[in-house]
Amino acid sequence: MPLIELRHLHKAYGSVVALEDLNLEVPEACLYGLLGPNGAGKTSTLRILATLLEPDAGSVQVAGIDALKHPRAVRRHLGYVAQEVAIDKILTGRELLQLQGDLYHLQRADRDQRMADLIELLAMGDWVDRRCGTYSGGMRRRLDLAAGLLHRPRLLVLDEPTVGLDIESRSAIWDLLRRLVSQGTSVLLSSHYLEEVEALADRMAIIDSGRVIAEGTPDGLKQQLGGDRVTLRVREFSDAAEADRVSALLRPLDGVRQVVVNRAQGFSLNLVIDGEAVINSVRQCLDHQGVPVFALAQSRPSLDDVYLQATGRTLMDAELALAGQRDLKQEKRQSMR
Repeated sequence: MPLIELRHLHKAYGSVVALEDLNLEVPEACLYGLLGPNGAGKTSTLRILATLLEPDAGSVQVAGIDALKHPRAVRRHLGYVAQEVAIDKILTGRELLQLQGDLYHLQRADRDQRMADLIELLAMGDWVDRRCGTYSGGMRRRLDLAAGLLHRPRLLVLDEPTVGLDIESRSAIWDLLRRLVSQGTSVLLSSHYLEEVEALADRMAIIDSGRVIAEGTPDGLKQQLGGDRVTLRVREFSDAAEADRVSALLRPLDGVRQVVVNRAQGFSLNLVIDGEAVINSVRQCLDHQGVPVFALAQSRPSLDDVYLQATGRTLMDAELALAGQRDLKQEKRQSMR
């Protein structure tokens, strides 16, 4: 039985649909990654799973328990670390962990021993007795993780755990998550960092527009694509019309399986090709049409290519599109005031 089963989840905020028939299964004892742009529905999914938000439709099972009917029972099995760190600035880190342990009704001796273990594990000893208002972003995130792990959850749910952190803090959290999984804790992690999901996840799902559009292991998803990837720029500063014209020239070529205009990166072109020989055909075609090649790079499939194959756009393009939609809505709200 999967540790998590989400079936036909639907959630809307007024006219905005956050989740639309989302289905997901997460096995036990693995690190499962949810990859997608901001606004794709990842946070809504995790908040529903953590019993902080009710779906408009669908079912949620955690460890065989119906989370919609028995939310308190589900909470015993999971620790939840939200995207925004909410920590009392007056308390010290140690006092906050003591409070968290009391909220979980832990015996004092067990609580104190667990706190000592986590303080050592997360290298918090030098600053845990300082007031939380003096902590850096990395310190606050480590304390938040310690609070989520204090009651020894079977499942740790993390929403964008490394956003805004420096490289050292991010590396420390990655090491901690690997250690937790090796010790039997299941981890469900959402991220829009390709390298984070690729480095950590045993299995993963890509979410776009409130749906799961691809699921499997990172390597398995990349292998399903086949072929090589080519990124092509015909000049240093191209425009949309030129990129679309070149795209139309290349699509009919033998061995070119897909051409997508990457509008987030100066209207470069992303190609899926069958073998290196196709590159010569691409060059000859463009040369015959008098189109100069400014830059050309070949690579093996990546998770961004998986996203590109499933949606017709890169993850960066999706981020920009969703950011533009948010800006437009904000402008409309301001104009109505």
